[in-house]
Order: sequence, then C-alpha cells, then structure tokens
Amino acid sequence: MHQLKQDITLFSGISQLATTLLGTGLFMVPAIASGITGSLTLWAWCILFIAICPIALTFATMGKHYPNAGGTAYFVRRAFNKRLENAVAWLFMSIMPVGIPPAIALAGGFLKPILPSFLAHDWAAQLLTIALLLIVNLMGSKSSGQLQSLIALCIFALIGGFFWQGNIGLDDLVMPTLHAQDAISIGEALAVMFWCFVGIEAFAHMGEEFKNPQRDFPIAILAGCFIAGCVYWACTVVILKFHAYGSSHFDNGSIPWLSDHLFGSNMALVISILGFFACFASVNLYTQSLSRMVLSQARQYRPSSALVSVSSRGVPVRATYVVFAVITASCVLGLVTELDLSIFLKLANSVFVMIYLLAMLAATRLLTGKARHLARLSLLLCTLVFLCLGWSMLYAVIILLVFMRPWQRTQQRHYAQS
Repeated sequence: MHQLKQDITLFSGISQLATTLLGTGLFMVPAIASGITGSLTLWAWCILFIAICPIALTFATMGKHYPNAGGTAYFVRRAFNKRLENAVAWLFMSIMPVGIPPAIALAGGFLKPILPSFLAHDWAAQLLTIALLLIVNLMGSKSSGQLQSLIALCIFALIGGFFWQGNIGLDDLVMPTLHAQDAISIGEALAVMFWCFVGIEAFAHMGEEFKNPQRDFPIAILAGCFIAGCVYWACTVVILKFHAYGSSHFDNGSIPWLSDHLFGSNMALVISILGFFACFASVNLYTQSLSRMVLSQARQYRPSSALVSVSSRGVPVRATYVVFAVITASCVLGLVTELDLSIFLKLANSVFVMIYLLAMLAATRLLTGKARHLARLSLLLCTLVFLCLGWSMLYAVIILLVFMRPWQRTQQRHYAQS
C-alpha cells in the first residue's frame, strides 16, 4: 500500500495551517517586533500580510494544479528537472537538524511546569515532546487535523479573553500615523515577522491528502493565512496596550505575563498547556511534511524500498521513523553542547526562504496568464527577503549546491545504463 489517504477536510486544513503559522511565533514575535518599532508594528502586520498574499496565492494555485506529497520539490521537477528536485528535497530535509530542535526546546519549556518534579528537566521535557509528536504522526493526518482544530479554537479563545479582560476599546485599535522615516524600523520588524508566515511551504506537501484538493487546498491556504494574520495583529494590540515588550523577559514571556496580569496566577497552568500544544501543533505539521518528503523521494527513486510502505491509516511509517531519528539526535546534540538556539533559527530561516524562492521560480514556468504574473511578483518579494538574511543565507546556498552535483552524476549513470 503506497498511497496516502485523502482525509483532510477544508476545516481541518484551515486549522492545521493557522496553528502552524501561529505556533511558536505567537509567543515570541509580536513582543519582539513591538520592541523594535513600537505601535508601528500594527502597520507592519498589515504590510506583511499584503506582501505574503501573492506568495500564498501562488502556493495555493500550485497546490490546486499539482497536488503531491513532494511539495516544492515536485513543483521544481515539473518546472525544471529531477536533479534540481533532489537538491530541493535535501534542502527541505536539512531543516530537520536546525529548524525543529528550537521549536521542540520551546515546547519543552512550556511542558516542564506541567511535569512532576522528577521529570521537570530539559532532557525529559524535550524527549517526551518528541515521543508525543511521533505518536500523533503515526495516528495519521485526519487525527492530527482534529487535534490542531482544537488547539486553534483554544488560541482564539485566549486572544478573545485578552480583549475582553483587557477592556480593549476602539481607541486601542486606532492605527498610528506613518512617517517616511518609519520605513527603516518597520523594515527591521518585518525581517523578524516573516518567521510567522513560514509554514506555507510545508503545507504544500499535504495537498495530496485533501479530500477535494482542487477546491479546498487553495481556500485552506488563504483562510489559514488570514486567520493567523488577524490573531497576530490582535495579540499585538494587547501587548502594546499593556506595554508587554521592550525587554528580553517579554521576548518569549509576554503571553504568560499578560495572562498573569489579566487573569491572575491561576491561569499559569492553562497557559503552559496551551503554549505547549501551540508549539506542538507547529512542529507536528513539519514532521508530517518531512516524512512525506522522504516517502516521495523513495517512491520516485527507490520504489522497492521499505520507506515507501504506508500504513492502513495512510502514514509513511518507516519514513516517519527516519525523520524522528534525525530530530532526536539533533535535540540531544543541542542539549549536550548547549548551542545557541538562535543560530539554529537563522540557519533554518535561510532554508525556508530559499524554498519559497524556488517554489515561486517554478511557478513562473508552470503557471500561465495572471497566475504567472503573480508568481513573478512573489519571486521578487522572496528574492528581496533572501538578500536581507545576510550571512545565514549561505547555509541554504551550500546545501543546494552540494546536493545537486552527486545527483547529477547518479542520473548520468542511470541514463547511460538505460
């Protein structure tokens, strides 16, 4: 059995993308961005959402016409060649050792206060998080979608509670006056805030598992981005009103502080649980996407491999085990060496933007008419963001170049033999 199950509905698809985009970002980015540009962050969110719309629309169009577990790698193969497809697949999988561990570390930080004292350590919290992720991944995308729908509703309830308990009025929703000199600080904030819309490329791998991908997949991407953008904007309104920004304490503790300030210390446990599951939801989609990338590559180049087997729940089990083995090793390495997780985040961000850029490049060749013009605009936006990454963009460039050459030689031998 090599086919994935088409279990994802429109509602569960929207919930999965919305919770993935919120995930770890909700607990860090609004406060960090507010510390950079103050009340102008409200405008920055609007600008970012407008900028991300062409990219989201292009991903939605590509997913509608080319639903496949390979995601961007599949798009690139259709547009260019198999050699570049393999390089992109390896590029995406290079997220495993640098992008997943920081998110698991943050999730483990929320889990620690919930655990009994003998387990309340970084090691136990992170390994338990990995074990729970593995279980949910093996349950299949339908069960994951139901879990993430519940998490999404809890996040909405939390932000709604902040608005209600914080007496947010019309005066708090007034947009600040913009001046020409504000462009620099808004640009600095946008460089941080782009992290909040990383996840669309991972969602592209799930297109094959929608019940009606042609209809529901584009709607899920657009609705998920819109909902996440609204939640980030609303959260920023509350953070600005209560000045929960401007220090390192608030950079990753603004939500717990607001909860304690508005609801009292009795909500601490609830926030820990919600924070854990919000981070959990974000990592969950990525681990699912990575296992499907492994499946797609095995299905394409090693069809007799054990990695192509799919369970009765539609889960690529052995591919999932491979992904989690790499993630576990990376987390253990991070714990042993005590490496700065911010370095991991910068390297991961370069991979994400490169994947977006290559997906948009493929779209300019595969799409036609107005969709092609939209893809060109998206390509320009991704290129600008990539150049703003500085030295960290070299990680993605090196990964891409390294894995193009070996596959080129392999394909040449394959063609010579045939």
